[in-house]
Amino acid sequence: MGKIKSLVLFLLALGLWCLYFVNVSEQSLTDSCSFAISRAQAGEAGAVTTKKEKDSGYVVAYYFHGNYRCSSCRTIEQYSREAIEENFLYQLEKKKLFFKVINIDLPENKHFIQDYQLYTRSLIVAGYKDGKQVVWKNLTKVWEYLGDQDKFHEYVRLEIQKSLEKM
Repeated sequence: MGKIKSLVLFLLALGLWCLYFVNVSEQSLTDSCSFAISRAQAGEAGAVTTKKEKDSGYVVAYYFHGNYRCSSCRTIEQYSREAIEENFLYQLEKKKLFFKVINIDLPENKHFIQDYQLYTRSLIVAGYKDGKQVVWKNLTKVWEYLGDQDKFHEYVRLEIQKSLEKM
């Protein structure tokens, strides 16, 4: 029972800390919600045009955030983007990997909360085959590695690599 109280207090403190450091402007929210990897020009991850493309697998890394974003939330997005761009540019260009930043506070995105059992801002890696999601994983250790950029990058790189190998 004591561990549950500690966890609840920690999550409450984290939430209050995030709200304290909120600095959202109209422009930064718009920019952060764009489809992040412009160099790869990925477009919609589900956009499939040929039979060959439809039969091939791909991976989508989703970063889910809300309207209010603390510095930790912004850092998770930044580190995720860096890890993906630095390690998977080829896969991005070949449309085997996509990175999407999604605001779950928007009504059209609320379904993701239940789809991925989200309870905080999260990085989800999902694998698709034949245009259908077949596997997904919540990379919960992004919060643990937030203070160590190298560990964060390596963790994200390894998890995405595993997912790509399965597709």
